[in-house]
Amino acid sequence: MTTNRLEAFSDGVLAIIITIMVLELKVPHGSDFETLTPLLPKFLSYLFSFIYVGIYWNNHHHLFQAIEKVNGKVLLANLGLLFWLSLLPFVTGWMGENHFAENPVALYGFVLLMCALSFSFLEKSAIKHEGEESTIGQALANRWKERVSTLGYFSGIILAFFYPIVSLVIFYSIALLWILPDQRIENRLNQKRV
Repeated sequence: MTTNRLEAFSDGVLAIIITIMVLELKVPHGSDFETLTPLLPKFLSYLFSFIYVGIYWNNHHHLFQAIEKVNGKVLLANLGLLFWLSLLPFVTGWMGENHFAENPVALYGFVLLMCALSFSFLEKSAIKHEGEESTIGQALANRWKERVSTLGYFSGIILAFFYPIVSLVIFYSIALLWILPDQRIENRLNQKRV
């Protein structure tokens, strides 16, 4: 099977996730800028999660540029990723509503961890389907970014119960690691074209 339907479905789900998150930002009553102040934690939560969804969309797109075909296991792995991403609006809203309290930040970190593990499982499923010598197999032979991210998420979840702001710094440091499209895939695709 080609990747077209999987990519179109995933794009639609990610667009809906972003829409649901922005709908949590309720318009305040009043026209003074001070009426926006109570919305700041919710807006920051939304901004952080929007960045994460954008990173996943971007890297998902690059991943499927390197994959030629999919099978049922890849489809299921992709659904697993979409499931965890679909929980972002809930944990984003809870975290913003509670001004970055310990439990909401810990749950937010857990969902981010599960998104990362799901994406890694999707990559592994694609490599298993296409083979270690495929474009995707060669591009993702070195998985240091995945290991660093997983360790960071675990650390952030534990720290959330004591220092939730430190956890958020860890989570968004991980986002900075992934904000540019995966260069391993781009480099491999460029080598293949030459």
